[in-house]
Amino acid sequence: MIYRPAYINKIMSYVDTPFVKILSGVRRCGKSTILKMIEEKLRERGIPDKRIFTYNLDSLQYEGMTAKTLYDEVRVKLSSEGKTYLFLDEVQEVKDWEKAVNSFMVDFDVDLYVTGSNSRLLSSEISTYLTGRYIQFRIFPLSFTEYLSFREKQIQNNPGVLNGSGDGDGGGYGCGNMAFSEFIKHFKYTEFARYLRFGGFPAIHLQDYSIDDAYTIVKDIYSSTIFTDIVKRSQIRKIDQLERIIKFAFDNIGKTFSASSISKYLKSERRVIDNETVYSYLGKLESAFILHRCSRFDIQGKEFLKTQEKFYVCDPAIKYSVLGYTPGGVAAILENIVYLELLRRGYDVAVGQLVGGEIDFVATKRENRLYIQIAQRIEREETERREYDRLLGIADNYPKYVLRADEFADGNYLGIKTMHVADFLLLPE
Repeated sequence: MIYRPAYINKIMSYVDTPFVKILSGVRRCGKSTILKMIEEKLRERGIPDKRIFTYNLDSLQYEGMTAKTLYDEVRVKLSSEGKTYLFLDEVQEVKDWEKAVNSFMVDFDVDLYVTGSNSRLLSSEISTYLTGRYIQFRIFPLSFTEYLSFREKQIQNNPGVLNGSGDGDGGGYGCGNMAFSEFIKHFKYTEFARYLRFGGFPAIHLQDYSIDDAYTIVKDIYSSTIFTDIVKRSQIRKIDQLERIIKFAFDNIGKTFSASSISKYLKSERRVIDNETVYSYLGKLESAFILHRCSRFDIQGKEFLKTQEKFYVCDPAIKYSVLGYTPGGVAAILENIVYLELLRRGYDVAVGQLVGGEIDFVATKRENRLYIQIAQRIEREETERREYDRLLGIADNYPKYVLRADEFADGNYLGIKTMHVADFLLLPE
């Protein structure tokens, strides 16, 4: 298992508090593993196994289970010798699950943890039945920090990689007589290039998979999510229509578009679909955590704009597994990775709208704010002036960054920090 201390530490701080701990995120992002790690932490604290119960509700064993049958199943096993620690994995598979969860909290001495892979289902039911009685944790695929930590341990167990022998599609490092500081930099940027291709789903980093094998695994994750959390749950009949909308969204990551844009695109292929249906499909993709919606924010007017949003995918490998990898799409994926990192760190993220241009991201967390521009590389003075001038036109003192992915990504210009994307992702929170 890939240990994920950032999540474990946050969740463990709520152990034995009167809140349901809810872990939500796309399928296979690591929610179930985090539950297991929490169980282990409880055992380290001296909690006996007879007071820890786990139910994987995605299993065929529990197919057709309702809130009442779950309640009856669990209550006879609850400990009479102290608090019971109850873990319900993929709870949305149980009809009216929220009634059972509410009853467990009211009727028994339990510390309750649940996971779910459908945000709309969770948020709507939580607001009705568990208001003020839950803490929600958004779980994402591996961050670059988590990925790099795990890769370092893998390489320690495979020192041949350092001598250039390579492993899978990751390549070797060929460090030779390179100075240690230079090697660390080389290692970091080489691994970042690999992370761009492989993404952060934990399952594909547990073994030395080739890129083709990795995408096969991720495509299975994608397909099961689309079928289980969207097609089956919403009883969608026009699956081909849904798939075309998904491909359009994936192909336009980081670009503003609207439902009418998709409608016009499908009409050009002689497929008629109304705007309301497009929005419905996009909403379902958000609910399954396949897509994330990023609104636009008018920086001068200080208000959110209701049209021409952007969408980002939950993990780069999802896009590549569906559309294939193309070097021309790397700039959009760099944006995507930074966007996900900002979400991981608890920021509310929007596209900044200025007169005559955009700021890639305006990230806000309580009283803190960041402005970020992202460029794969800056090769022309015109491009450099555009990236920096937009940030200089913002009249406040919040931190401003230009993030790049080339060897010249370093420095400070009139208070604007230039960094390599990888270095930004590794900044401490």
